[in-house]
Amino acid sequence: MNKPQNPVSPLAPERFPDLPLIRGAEFASGAAGVKYKGRTDVTLVRLAPGTSVAGVFTRSSTRAASVLDCQAKLAGPVDSSAGAAIIVNSGNANAFTGKAGQEAVDSVTGSVANALGIPRERVFSSSTGVIGEPLPVERITAIVENLAGRLDPAGAADAARAIMTTDTFAKGAAASFEGDGGTINIVGIAKGSGMIAPDMATMLVYIFTDAQIAPRTLQRMLSARVDRTFNAITVDSDTSTSDALILAATGQSGAAPITDLRSAPARAFGKGLEQVMLDLAQQVVRDGEGATKFVEVRVTGAADNADAHRVAMAIANSPLVKTAIAGEDANWGRVVMAVGKSGAQADRDRLTIRFGDMVLAENGWRAPAYDEAKASAYMKQEHLVIGVDLGLGKGRRTVWTCDLTHRYIDINADYRS
Repeated sequence: MNKPQNPVSPLAPERFPDLPLIRGAEFASGAAGVKYKGRTDVTLVRLAPGTSVAGVFTRSSTRAASVLDCQAKLAGPVDSSAGAAIIVNSGNANAFTGKAGQEAVDSVTGSVANALGIPRERVFSSSTGVIGEPLPVERITAIVENLAGRLDPAGAADAARAIMTTDTFAKGAAASFEGDGGTINIVGIAKGSGMIAPDMATMLVYIFTDAQIAPRTLQRMLSARVDRTFNAITVDSDTSTSDALILAATGQSGAAPITDLRSAPARAFGKGLEQVMLDLAQQVVRDGEGATKFVEVRVTGAADNADAHRVAMAIANSPLVKTAIAGEDANWGRVVMAVGKSGAQADRDRLTIRFGDMVLAENGWRAPAYDEAKASAYMKQEHLVIGVDLGLGKGRRTVWTCDLTHRYIDINADYRS
């Protein structure tokens, strides 16, 4: 069975970025026919001995078998001396598959462990695609030896393409900075287009660095940046069963180890890591299923940051707001509605609403200078900013979303066909 790819999103970057090589990380991708014949759908990553691994995963109560397996492995004893590996398949999520789901994970990770000569406890797997169908394990394990023989440090771009499902473009990002005694590189790839809402990100993300950082420190640095990046995006308010963000530090850079989170190298690494994470998160929104508008929602003046987040996500997830944006309708009343339903503390008479630099509403009423023609013209832009100031405190949060078009229905109505 073959299925054509969706047309490339109008919000896509001009091209896939040039990614620096990460010493200690090798990639290979191949076509296993997990769901569609002839489509590259499996990626294998080998990581050098000494690699530290950290992760953040969906909090869905119906987590996929691969997510549960990764969480268990990261929570267990760590022996990084033997290296590590990651194997990812698209086309089938291996979620809601009962006991067979874990057996499938054991078979796939066991096959990788045998091929690469590493413990199965250091093989992490991810699956993405249709929920509730058994994973065709034998199709994946049949190509593992071939993938192991083709591992290439320059294979990250192909890996980004292999993990796509309804994505219309491959997603990659990179950052480099000078550490203490050498350059440190960070490279990330991601997939995500639909079923995107926070509770970790609702996507698959793999980030690699040649920095030398201990697992516990690496985990702290990753966890501290999730809320401002992957938990600050939404396409459709639906949280997946399969979200995984895995960060691997191979330690192969010539720079000194990063041990003190207060040090200049740690701050530089944190800045670079967040840059890569935010870039990938925003690319997912730009590839939202059927999206034609990239929307930034800025909330300020909330009672606290938690309330700011509630308001921002209420706006970003509102079907009424999102369809108005798709129709290029400057219907700011729908923003008022979303603020009111959010559950956050709000006062009508202190509320200010902006589209771009235009003040549309303030002091509990339409702004005296409101110009419908200017507001409507603004809505024709591809990148929109909705600003809301609650006038209550210092809480603030920015989130990113996209519009909701009929194309979203088209994509999801035949997703399993």
